[in-house]
Amino acid sequence: MAEEQSSKDEQVGFHKGSLTTLAKERQELARMIGVVEQLMQMHIKALKDLGVDLEAEAKKAVESQKAQKKPLEDALK
Repeated sequence: MAEEQSSKDEQVGFHKGSLTTLAKERQELARMIGVVEQLMQMHIKALKDLGVDLEAEAKKAVESQKAQKKPLEDALK
């Protein structure tokens, strides 16, 4: 009986430790995402300051992708 309790306590400790580690990893990942977002915003601002219309560029990219894709029905023929 004492052996079962010891095993259960070890398992509980393992899972709690894992959750603590994973929570810290998640927190670090969120911090990294924030840094990447700041860098992206900096580049977006720089492009806008240089006169690049990012919305027009995005629309061109979407239209180009649509033009390159064939309908599924055509691909199956």
